[in-house]
Amino acid sequence: MKSVSTPDGRARDPTGAGTDPSGDPYLRTRFALPSRPATFLRRQRLVSHLDQTLSTPLTLVNGSAGAGKTLLTADWAAGLRLPVAWLTVEAGDHRPGVFWAYVFESLRLCGAREAGAAGAPADSSGVGRGLLASLAAELNARDAPVVLVLDEYDRLAVPEVAEQLEFVLRHSGQGLRLVLVTRTEPLLPLHRYRAADELTEIRGAELSFTPEEAGALLRLHGLHLPEPAASALVDRTRGWAAGLRLSALAARESTDPERYLKEFEADHSTVADFLLAEVLKGRTEKTQDLLLRVSVLDRFCPDLADALTLRADAERLLAGLHRENAFIERLGHSWYRLHPLFREILRAHLRERLPGAEAELHLRAARWLRRSGFLPETLAHGAAGGDFDLAAGALVDDLAIGQLFTGLRSDALAQLFAGMGPEAGSPASDLVRAAGALARRDLDHGLDRLRRAREQLSETDDSPGPVAARLSCTLLEALAARLTGCPPRAEQAAATAEELRRDLPDHLLDEHPELTALLMTHVGSARVWEGRFDDARAVLRRAAGAPGGSATVLPRVESMGHLALLDYLNGWLGRAERRALAAVAEAERAGLPRPPGAGLGRLVLAAVAVDRQELGLARVLLDETARLPAREHDPVPTAGRAMTVSRLLLDDGETDAAAEAAEPSVSTAVASPWAESQAAVVRSAACLADGRPDEAVRLLQGVGGDQPVCAVEAAGIQVAAGRLRAAAELLGTVRAEGRTGPAVSVGAALVRARVAQESGDTITARRLVARALLDARRERLRRPFLQAGDWIEPLLATAPLHGLAEGWLPSGLRQTHGEPVQPVADPALLVPVELSGRERDVLRRLARMMSAEEIAADLYVSVNTVKTHLKSAYRKLAVNRRGDAVRRARDLGLL
Repeated sequence: MKSVSTPDGRARDPTGAGTDPSGDPYLRTRFALPSRPATFLRRQRLVSHLDQTLSTPLTLVNGSAGAGKTLLTADWAAGLRLPVAWLTVEAGDHRPGVFWAYVFESLRLCGAREAGAAGAPADSSGVGRGLLASLAAELNARDAPVVLVLDEYDRLAVPEVAEQLEFVLRHSGQGLRLVLVTRTEPLLPLHRYRAADELTEIRGAELSFTPEEAGALLRLHGLHLPEPAASALVDRTRGWAAGLRLSALAARESTDPERYLKEFEADHSTVADFLLAEVLKGRTEKTQDLLLRVSVLDRFCPDLADALTLRADAERLLAGLHRENAFIERLGHSWYRLHPLFREILRAHLRERLPGAEAELHLRAARWLRRSGFLPETLAHGAAGGDFDLAAGALVDDLAIGQLFTGLRSDALAQLFAGMGPEAGSPASDLVRAAGALARRDLDHGLDRLRRAREQLSETDDSPGPVAARLSCTLLEALAARLTGCPPRAEQAAATAEELRRDLPDHLLDEHPELTALLMTHVGSARVWEGRFDDARAVLRRAAGAPGGSATVLPRVESMGHLALLDYLNGWLGRAERRALAAVAEAERAGLPRPPGAGLGRLVLAAVAVDRQELGLARVLLDETARLPAREHDPVPTAGRAMTVSRLLLDDGETDAAAEAAEPSVSTAVASPWAESQAAVVRSAACLADGRPDEAVRLLQGVGGDQPVCAVEAAGIQVAAGRLRAAAELLGTVRAEGRTGPAVSVGAALVRARVAQESGDTITARRLVARALLDARRERLRRPFLQAGDWIEPLLATAPLHGLAEGWLPSGLRQTHGEPVQPVADPALLVPVELSGRERDVLRRLARMMSAEEIAADLYVSVNTVKTHLKSAYRKLAVNRRGDAVRRARDLGLL
């Protein structure tokens, strides 16, 4: 007879047969406390921690599979004098009515509910609010609480049920103590319970066995090992309960357990014999064959397992193995994985029983995974099976070739394809080879492989696969154009890519935003090199704002670095600094191991530091960029470094070294107007400083008004060389149009002021210097005044110019030995600096003149940890000394 419901939605079963809302009988095994084996070790520290459950509404026992969560909780619950309602959650409980029916039944069985209490839900798909409220009120009225344990709660990831459970818990008052045993974070407001001190938590680290506990567990298995051996086993298993028990079972069969465990640490052959006999004994031939074949997989579902066995019985066999706890872990959504130790042993046994089958199994898995859309696993198994054409084809067909450059997976992918031999000859394989070579800046091999792939692809049709390959090819074409300094080739690649995108499904493009972002970055970099600043800025802004999160972080960082360089080249120091700092911070937040974009950002920061005459900071930043991967074949960063290093050397008085460093050490198809102009100005200034004015003027012949910053510096050199008319003509060619920043206006004003001063018009000269001081002060731009020459010193000493220069532009900028005087304390940085809490703690103690050793002792950390925090704070504050760090932090309001 089916259960019937009352008008308020409560179930009433007139037969008393005990059925759930679907009419099925309750599974009584779900209410039983799991039995503890004879070798179970009671760990008092965890039991004592669990006792806190009685004083908090919610308890969480969270750990990985095999961590001992269930047995620990069952052992603790068995010793309680309070009623304990135990329920093992199953996948079917995602229906709220079924879940709550089982909860009601578990409470009834433990005696926590009266026989005549309100019934259980009648509808398997839902439960009435009134019924839950009645349950909460009933529990709240209890004199003593009931403990409800929900084991394997991670199987229940249903927001509706979590919300209902939290409602009952919140309104049950002192009548309910809820214990969740789970592998994942439950969908409950843990932060709220944690903040109110109403949550007891036991997590994976606490569940791990200590060496002392491991020794006790081994003794329960009849093993008496010295402490070093037990500690070594804990290190081997990381204190994992299941691993320790497996090791103990294996070692117990040996006449020399200590030696056995050492052999076990070295290889698994001996323990494999034992565990295979224990686990596979009594299994059918089909079951053993299934286990051996799936051992090549990290995870598997029945369909994938069937593809490896060429049968159709995996679903039934896997379900049975899981029910029998045969080292099979269910991941959800019909996916499983083997116990890691068991998997390793099975793989060793596979090689013995089916020699030569492993490669074929990897390939069967790769083909299935490719059809099912699991790209990372397809690549791993294709490479493991030795079919690199398959792996490369999957990568290219999925438009994922950009992942070879993105920094987050690039190293792993490069390692995966490192074993690709000459037998892989598909266009996709050549594209992967070309991508790897270009990523390493091996242009000869990269361009050769790219040419071969292009020739093969020209003969393909317009189906999605070949179109995806051709679009991938355009990405590499754009990168090759960027690295060889060939903007027309980059533009052609961008135009071709736009045409190809129309022939591909939108979902494929949406899944890989990094490809478009990388393409835009390469095109933008090529345009920067060509001097098309406005066009470059348009595409780089799109790349910097690309969606995709971590997938596009590298092109975003690179684009931000290029935009910072454009701001600098247009004379906007403050803007350049903000963008560069943002690029560096973005790379650090993303954890990029080798951020080239951040390298360009640091180069811009170094260039800004040179213009502000913070030469010590500039050297630190340049040293940091020197430690980044070589970019000798990337024209824009190479030219940026040449520009910054040569200016720094020039200001240090090393004119010969400056002239030599000014020329970028990179060969390109097209010359860069700004790179050539920057180099010409430095070489010219070096000649002027060496007393060769005619040579200095000759070197400026290619500098024009289309490079405003260089033009005003060149005009200053012309004036110093006595070429006043030439200087005026050059300034007249500068096309500012409101797009140039203070570096241009300050330089132009100083040139005109010198002309006026030498013409005897002191009033005009003072007015122009005053305008320059006002513009420069906002940006802390000091270099133009240093480069101006001795003529400006008398003017700066007069009022009101002295007042405008006071506090940020010290008099006598150049000492007799040629080393610029370091400026007085700077105003706060224009961009906020984010320091971690620990970095602030260290800096506060640094401000109290504490040593690193004293700080370490005060914070209960090691000296190396203190030094690590200091190094990070120095980098964020853009300083390299303790005193500077404290001053900068105070200026920014961080201390």
